Amino acid sequence: MTDPADRAALARVVGLPGAVLLGLGSIVGTGAFVSIGIAAGVAGPSVVLAIALAACLATCNGLSSAQLAADHPVSGGTYEYGYRYLTPTLGFMAGWTFLCAKSASAATAALGLAGYALDSFGVTAPEARVGLAVFSVGCITALVIGGMTRSNRVNGAIVTVTLFALAAFVVLGAPTAVERSESTLSGMFSGSADIRSLLEASALMFVAYTGYGRIATLGEEVREPRRTIPRAIIVTLAISAVLYISVSLVAVGAVGAGVLAELTAATAAPLEEVARTFSGPVLPGLLAVAAITAMLGVLLNLVLGLSRVLLAMARRADAPASLARIEASSSSPRAAVLAVGSGIALIALIGDIGLTWSFSAFTVLVYYAITNLAALRLSAEARLYPRWIPAAGLVGCVGLAFWVEPRVWLVGLAMIGAGLVGRAIVRGRE
Repeated sequence: MTDPADRAALARVVGLPGAVLLGLGSIVGTGAFVSIGIAAGVAGPSVVLAIALAACLATCNGLSSAQLAADHPVSGGTYEYGYRYLTPTLGFMAGWTFLCAKSASAATAALGLAGYALDSFGVTAPEARVGLAVFSVGCITALVIGGMTRSNRVNGAIVTVTLFALAAFVVLGAPTAVERSESTLSGMFSGSADIRSLLEASALMFVAYTGYGRIATLGEEVREPRRTIPRAIIVTLAISAVLYISVSLVAVGAVGAGVLAELTAATAAPLEEVARTFSGPVLPGLLAVAAITAMLGVLLNLVLGLSRVLLAMARRADAPASLARIEASSSSPRAAVLAVGSGIALIALIGDIGLTWSFSAFTVLVYYAITNLAALRLSAEARLYPRWIPAAGLVGCVGLAFWVEPRVWLVGLAMIGAGLVGRAIVRGRE
C-alpha cells in the first residue's frame, strides 16, 4: 500500500481556457497533418462525410465523458468510471486499452515530428528519425515531470502556432479549392465510396478527435469540474470539427482525394505539399513548423493523460504501488510519468509508423464503448444529458470498431486478452 502522503490530491490549477487548450493540443496534430490523407485514400472525396460522422460519434462520447468526469472528477478517466459504475474487470480493460492505444499514438507522434524535422534538412535515414523521436520523448517527459502549470504554458504556445498555420492554409487555399471543386469534390455525395470504406474512414478519423479525453483524465486538476469539464469538451470538439472539415475541404478540393492520399504515403507531409500548389514558400514552411509543434503538443498531452491513468491504476493495485507517488514539490506523479515516457520511447525504437493508427482506432473505440456503457449507469440526479446520447455512442463505437482491417482488431482483442490474463496472474500472487 502507498503512504497517505503519496496519495495526496493533485492541485486544481486548470480553468476553462487551459482545459480547452489541453484538448486542442491533444487533438490537432496527427489528425490534421496526416490522418486526413490516410482516410482520403480509403473513402475518396467522401472523406469529408467521414470526418463529419466521426465528429458526431465523438460528440456523443464527449458528452458521456463530460458527465462522468463531472460526477466523478478524479484522474484516470474511463478506468475510474469502469470501476465506479460497472465492474473492476471492465475498469481495468478501459485502463489497459487506453495505455496500449495511446502509447502507440504517442510513439507515432514522436516519429512523425522527427520525420517532418529531418525532412526539412534532407535527412531520411531511419536511424536518425528513431533517435530524434526518442530524444523528443525524453524532453517532453522531463517537461511533464515539472508539473501541470509549466506544461500548460508550453501547450498554449504550441496550440497557437498550430491553429494559426492551419487557418492560413484554409484561407489561402480556399480560392484554389473552389476553382477546382467541380472535379475534385464532385464524388462526395455520389456514392463513389462504398459504405464499408466510409465507415472505415470514419473509424480512422474518430481517433483524430479523441484528444478531448485528456480533459476527463485530468479531472482531478480542473477547477469546478462539474461546470468546466463539460464546457471544455464541447468547445474543444466544436473547434476541432470545424477545423478538420475546413482543412479537408481545402486539401481535397485543391488536389483531389487520390493525390492527397498519394502525398501522404510518399512524404508523410501532405498539407505542406498541397500548399505548394497554391502558395509560395512561406506557407509550406509555416506548415512544416506547425506540424512539428503540433506533434510535440500531442506528445505532451498524451504523456500527461497516460501518466494520470497509470497513476489511477497504481492506486488500485492494477499497477505497481510505487507509481502512485506524487511529488510534493511539483504536484506531479513523477514515477508514473517516467514509466510512461520509457514505454513510449521503447515503442518508438521500433520505427514503424504504419500500423499504429489503425491499432489505435480499434482499441480507442473499445475504450469509449466502455465510457458510454458507464454513462448509461449514471443516476437520474447525476445525469447531465439524455440517455440516448451514451446509447448512440455505445452502438457507434462497437459498430465502427470492427470496420477496421480484421488483422488489426484481431491483434487488439489478443492484446486485451493478454492484459486480463496478466492482471489475473498478478492479483493471484497477492
